[in-house]
Amino acid sequence: MIFLQYLLPQHLLSRLMFRFARIKTPWLKNSFTNWFIAAYEVNLSEAERENVKDYDHFNDFFTRSLKKSSRPISSSPVISPVDGFVSQAGNIKESEIVQAKGRKYSVSALLDDKSIDKDYLRSFATIYLSPKDYHRVHMPCDGDLVSMKYIPGDLFSVNQRTVDGIDEVFARNERLVCFFNTEFGEMVFVLVGAIFVGSMQTSWEGQITPPYSKFVKNYDYKGRQIRLKKGDELGRFNMGSTIIILMPNDFPKLSLEEAQVLNMGQSITQ
Repeated sequence: MIFLQYLLPQHLLSRLMFRFARIKTPWLKNSFTNWFIAAYEVNLSEAERENVKDYDHFNDFFTRSLKKSSRPISSSPVISPVDGFVSQAGNIKESEIVQAKGRKYSVSALLDDKSIDKDYLRSFATIYLSPKDYHRVHMPCDGDLVSMKYIPGDLFSVNQRTVDGIDEVFARNERLVCFFNTEFGEMVFVLVGAIFVGSMQTSWEGQITPPYSKFVKNYDYKGRQIRLKKGDELGRFNMGSTIIILMPNDFPKLSLEEAQVLNMGQSITQ
């Protein structure tokens, strides 16, 4: 399975998924959505729209909004920004992040920046969103958006088998890197693309991909006064993927364990 990913036309397949997920033909989108719900055991009772027929297309269902009562926002200083499970979490040592047992990658590679001052980044959390999960991404704490970087790359799967088997997969895949000023210092929030992730978008810039680019794109928001409060929507994925948070020295200590299942809005601090 891992070997085949090197041979697959990753970007072509993702573009096709992007188009398929927006087909509005009722019988096709309803049939596929019902199959998906059954196959992945999606809990549609949490959604604002519980009837499959009320969604315009599959992507409308996939990026569905939830009832506010389904995901209450904790009063804790830091919350889980997504539904998912903890792939890895811990301290950043010698500017390296643990990807999986026996595999690490550098902060510089993830951020595509060898000159960045990495000493202020103390810890990290990597959270995987499976296909059945809620796929909107929210702010873990209050923050002011400083800048964003789109980094082109591969589109390997980010499921656990691939993460365990491919070196530096998060630093090789396409990703969005968002920098926020918080009361604890500068936080780096990374959205990692993957195969069949036909689109990544943010609440302030809209759709970033597609189209896919071969070049890094930098976005400067200084002076724009874009402030997101804890629990505000930051962005969303089409199909499953991963987020990575890099946290500064003064950030509250997180209480996360490998394979821990999270709901958006729950406290993740000690």
